[in-house]
Amino acid sequence: MEIVSKILIGVVALEHIYILYLEMFAWTTRGPKVFKNFPKELFPKTVSLAANQGLYNGFLSAGLIWSLLINDAIWSKNVAYFFLGCVIVAGIYGAISASKRIFVVQALPAILALLATLFA
Repeated sequence: MEIVSKILIGVVALEHIYILYLEMFAWTTRGPKVFKNFPKELFPKTVSLAANQGLYNGFLSAGLIWSLLINDAIWSKNVAYFFLGCVIVAGIYGAISASKRIFVVQALPAILALLATLFA
């Protein structure tokens, strides 16, 4: 179960690196194709806001990657619990405030990773 946990944590980290890329570097090019509910005319006007959100996603992925690099098993799990919890809260909030799809795309993978980590 430990390997499954680490794979799922890695998947969640990679997902947030992708979100960082979208929001920080591809907001006006790739963003409109991904975030179809957001009016196209607002993408150029919200570049700095999106970049700020992307930076936070980068912090989440950095924390998850950090958890995979820690040698002490207890410390590694605790760091993973914290950052997975942050992703879950962000996913739930996004689902409530923006789109239900965010729960499936963001929170659900983190919940699965958290459960795998709890039982590893």
